[in-house]
Amino acid sequence: MHKPIDTREPSQVAAEVQEAYLGMFPQGDREFMPMIFQWVVAWFGGKYLDYQAIDAHYHDLEHTLQGILCMARLLRGRQAQGQEPKLTQRMFELGMLAMLMHDTGYLKKRWDTEGTGAKYTLTHVDRSIEFARELMLSRDFLVEEILAVQNMIRCTGVNVKLEAIRFQNDLERIVGFSLGTADLLGQMAAGDYVDKLPILYLEFAEAARFSDGKMKAGGFFSSAEDLMQKTPLFWENYVQSKINREFLGLHRFLNEPYPDGPNPYVERIEANMARLRRELANRVSL
Repeated sequence: MHKPIDTREPSQVAAEVQEAYLGMFPQGDREFMPMIFQWVVAWFGGKYLDYQAIDAHYHDLEHTLQGILCMARLLRGRQAQGQEPKLTQRMFELGMLAMLMHDTGYLKKRWDTEGTGAKYTLTHVDRSIEFARELMLSRDFLVEEILAVQNMIRCTGVNVKLEAIRFQNDLERIVGFSLGTADLLGQMAAGDYVDKLPILYLEFAEAARFSDGKMKAGGFFSSAEDLMQKTPLFWENYVQSKINREFLGLHRFLNEPYPDGPNPYVERIEANMARLRRELANRVSL
């Protein structure tokens, strides 16, 4: 069983990811994970170049930490099963960096004082890709490593056509799909996921106000209640299809034991959906 980790505490998540990394690659670079976790805390804390601290209230630092924790566990589970292509140390490192950067598109520059970063909902993937390019060039990463991270970030787009992403090799594709899987499961399995749905709605509503008509008022939903009503369907009709088919069922490497044991992330999501249905039913009956 996965030990409980407080995803509000970057140090706890960093320690768990480091344990997974060194468990897979005992001769790995012991400074790499602490370094990139220092980076992400700086990015989201307003201590990097001319970026403000994150002010989007759903897509915050904890959201990213939930994702990287899930992704590290998934890839460790996959490696334990001896799957091909075999995960390399460098591709794991790049995957972790990609996850930490996948929502940097919600960050605002210091001169950007109107609204919150949620206004960039429609463009945040492209903005994250550009953030990755600028940062990695400044840190002397190889061109192919920058492209790999950018391709992995592309996997998180809601309407992305995965077949259109020009992966450089099969392993890059697997790690990208692992990132996309963990981005969905990490947030939806959180204990406060149901409580944060109204906050997510406010992000969509703000994005709509700044979309120049590209999104209807309120975003994809007419109200927070509407979003909550549709969330179980989002899980059943979109997420489950996405992770089982498009992302190749990689979430099964989280099963304990593999391959047929229970999946703790899926179990927590199902519990969240059950809670949400109860709460909605109670509102109707009042």
